[in-house]
Amino acid sequence: MSAAFATAASLYERVRRVVPPMEWPTFAGDIEAILALKRERNAVILAHNYQTPEIFHCVADIVGDSLALARKAMTVEADVIVLAGVHFMAETAKLLNPDKTVIIPDLGAGCSLADSITAEDVRLMRRRYPGVPIVTYVNTSAAVKAESDICCTSGNALAVVKSLGAPRVIMLPDEYLAKNIAAQTKVEIISWKGRCEVHERFTAADIRALREAHPGVTVLAHPECPPEVVAEADFAGSTAAMSDYVGRHKPARVVLMTECSMSDNVAVEHPGVDFVRPCNLCPHMKRITLANIRAALEENRHVVTIDRRVAERARWAVERMLFA
Repeated sequence: MSAAFATAASLYERVRRVVPPMEWPTFAGDIEAILALKRERNAVILAHNYQTPEIFHCVADIVGDSLALARKAMTVEADVIVLAGVHFMAETAKLLNPDKTVIIPDLGAGCSLADSITAEDVRLMRRRYPGVPIVTYVNTSAAVKAESDICCTSGNALAVVKSLGAPRVIMLPDEYLAKNIAAQTKVEIISWKGRCEVHERFTAADIRALREAHPGVTVLAHPECPPEVVAEADFAGSTAAMSDYVGRHKPARVVLMTECSMSDNVAVEHPGVDFVRPCNLCPHMKRITLANIRAALEENRHVVTIDRRVAERARWAVERMLFA
């Protein structure tokens, strides 16, 4: 048995509560290969919280929500970054590491929010509301970020809005995130009509049904959910904030109103907590697999490139967010 395979086998103990034994043999070979390829290419894997457990817990070097990945991407010393997430995340990693090779395993890993707005749309909003600062969610293309004054994530959106000191702010493109932030501040927020195809499906009725079926359950909601869902929840926050909540409060039973794999990944860290899983999958996140991570490293395919002038403007908006 190779040292890498032995390492892969030992990793199963970490995920055995969420990965059935019959599935593990289909993962072990790719895990072994990926561990070896990372050493050969001096590569690191950044994985979003919505990645499946065999990626998140077994091959990733850096994990977290969009804000955490953006911050940690600035400290990466490897030659190659593999972004196990969606395309805008890979672009953000490239913006912060212009001299490194950044790879996304599947170019089709997109985002309904990113697809809901274009750079021209942002320019139109600026003409319609002259002088009003534009805050753009990181779930957007580099071209959209380049037209913005500052970026934000679900974890720091309120702080970013307050940091501008303006009475009115345009927040793009997530309609629900904008409305949920507006409920927490006196700043007038002008929103767009973008929505996350995962979070928009949750309803307040879903939460009431969950509470009836699981008495005493603690409900945590992502701020991309509709405002009525956030109002019904016990806590609302980014994926990192939800994970932190579970760690701090150790609820006996909890439900996370967000992408399905998030519950699996948090459950690994908190075996004493019972997770109820309403399974809304992100089809884009699920395009990332061990097999295409391995292929991307082997073939150096799907390398992320960004126009230099766009990258310069977009990098400024992202870096301004990180230090807001």
